[in-house]
Amino acid sequence: MPVGKFLVQRLRVPTILHGISRSASSGSMVISDPLNFWSARRVKLNDTAKTEAVYEPATGRLLCQLQHCGEEEVNQAVSNGHSAFGVWSKMSGMERAKVMLEAARIIERRREEIAEVEVVNNGKSITEARLDVDSARLCIEYYAGLASTLAGQHVQLPGGSFAYTRREPLGVCVGIGAWNYPLQIAAWKSAPALACGNSMVFKPSPVTPVTAVLLAEIYVQAGAPSGLYNVVQGGQETGMLLCYHPSVAKVSFTGSVPTGKKIMEMAASGVKPVTLELGGKSPLIVFEDSDLENAVRGALMANFLSQGQVCSNGTRVFVQRQILPQFLEEVVQRTRAIQIGDPLLEQTRMGAVVSRPQLEKVLGYIRQAKEEGARILCGGEPITPADPKLKNGYYMSPCVMDNCTDNMTCVQEEIFGPVMSVLPFDTEEEVLRRANDTTMGLAAGVFTRDVKRAHRVVENLQAGTCFINNYNITPVEVPFGGYKASGIGRENGQVTIEFYSQLKTVVVEMGDVDSLF
Repeated sequence: MPVGKFLVQRLRVPTILHGISRSASSGSMVISDPLNFWSARRVKLNDTAKTEAVYEPATGRLLCQLQHCGEEEVNQAVSNGHSAFGVWSKMSGMERAKVMLEAARIIERRREEIAEVEVVNNGKSITEARLDVDSARLCIEYYAGLASTLAGQHVQLPGGSFAYTRREPLGVCVGIGAWNYPLQIAAWKSAPALACGNSMVFKPSPVTPVTAVLLAEIYVQAGAPSGLYNVVQGGQETGMLLCYHPSVAKVSFTGSVPTGKKIMEMAASGVKPVTLELGGKSPLIVFEDSDLENAVRGALMANFLSQGQVCSNGTRVFVQRQILPQFLEEVVQRTRAIQIGDPLLEQTRMGAVVSRPQLEKVLGYIRQAKEEGARILCGGEPITPADPKLKNGYYMSPCVMDNCTDNMTCVQEEIFGPVMSVLPFDTEEEVLRRANDTTMGLAAGVFTRDVKRAHRVVENLQAGTCFINNYNITPVEVPFGGYKASGIGRENGQVTIEFYSQLKTVVVEMGDVDSLF
């Protein structure tokens, strides 16, 4: 496709979604409507004192002024969720599934529109954003299919007596999202919650507040009761109000380890169950017998998706020493060829880092790595695209570093940017010990042609999600979550039903009471 056609696509003017339009002169997107949502509508807050500027990563332009929710607004959203729960929880699984499937159909019809908004809000490429929209839709479809299968167990007891169990919803669940996958996380948390008969109050990251509200509108359009899925915007204070709220039954959080620990402490005060999907410093192990082409592809997928802003990324790439030179040559060549620029263009493969502070943080890690002795093979520098509309965007070149050691800061701490640290190893025993030498355990990967070794290594890796000869593949049918400080509970898969429901045991006596008194 010629470049001119891309520019026409970026500059189109008509309103694409409710409350969102493009400026005819600059092509920038403008968010005009409120981003808080309850009572089946967007809500403009009376108190305008607590606002926060939100910027488009690709251009650095102001996208909107975000209104933060305080105690009054949180109470209203939770109250609406409680009212909806009374209706939704009494519906059959088939009735709930019907609404959820209609929501999925709406998402499919509006895939391109929603993906474009995700790009503008987050900075990732339009190609990735489409896949995120697909993941959200598939997750809702998957849990719609499970909604009618929730069932207990019958247990026969002596003398004709029996017991049975019931799987029941929890109530109003809180979801707190991260900025790297705004829509996908909103769906991953809401779909199992709604399938089990719960309602939800969702708080997106204040950096990426837009698409969660689109999902709320879609649920309403699909026929969900008013208040079933509510959105409250804000930062730490709003999150605290949600976690401490006495009418909230559960908290599910995606984000950093330090924040996850605080949320667990707050939820503990009300003995509320939590699901925590936290950070990672995951190892990717490449053995000498690997299919090198696939190993290189896997390493790139493990480090540069969404500008490297993925919690499961395999940022510690351990390569067996015999193939290290060949591996580095190929990885560097392909990294240098990554197309960086306007994330709305089809040919772009790496867009903008989510914010100016995050960009500075990532570049700071690279400077520190150089000071500690790492060698920069390519990238690691800020970029100013040629397009003048993008001159204030948050761009950098993807970075590959070698000469790394286990004690370097870049190897020990989560950078959350497009930075790959490559480390040599000699033996399987050695690399397992080094791979597990971390407080986190979200993901891990191994590339090898030896089937026995692949399964042996995975068995000994301390990580909740492991990949063999691939990386960063997250089908909604498969549970995702971590070991150690990387979290508690799982998202996706059938097992997640257990984290959004509670089990009631009923014992039925068919004879006389056998009393000691």
